[in-house]
Formats: sequence, C-alpha cells, structure tokens
Amino acid sequence: MNELLAKLGQDPKRSLSIFLWGLGLFTLGLIFIGLGYYHHHLWQVPGLIIIAFACLIAVWGYLGIFANRWYNILNRPKLRNKK
Repeated sequence: MNELLAKLGQDPKRSLSIFLWGLGLFTLGLIFIGLGYYHHHLWQVPGLIIIAFACLIAVWGYLGIFANRWYNILNRPKLRNKK
C-alpha cells in the first residue's frame, strides 16, 4: 500500500494543478447549465457532460493530493520524548 501511495502522491503540485483544472471545468459546466436555464434547454446537455468529466478530473487530482498527505503521515519519523 505504501508503494501505491508513493506513486499516486509523487507530485502534489501536479495533482493540485489537475484538481484546479477540474474545478474550472466544473464552473464552465455550471455556466452552460445556467445558460440553458435562461435560454434554450439544449445548452444544459453539454453542461452536464462537462460537469461529469470535470468531477472525474477533480477527483483524480484530489486523490493525488490526499495520497501525498497520507503517505507523509504514515512515514514521518517517530519523535522521542526527551526528559
């Protein structure tokens, strides 16, 4: 399991970038859905498709961020109490 966490969380800056791309696409999908609400309803279809892909991209990026943090928690050095 440590190897998997190390592989998924090897580049947290890239994972954050992927997550932000997903967040931006999600916002774009919401804009299309809002456009379809006020104008023609077919604008909502691409909005829903964009939101579905955006959620997948954001989850992939967040998984990398979470894996990096969890790997660092599991592999931090043990602290000794000095008296």
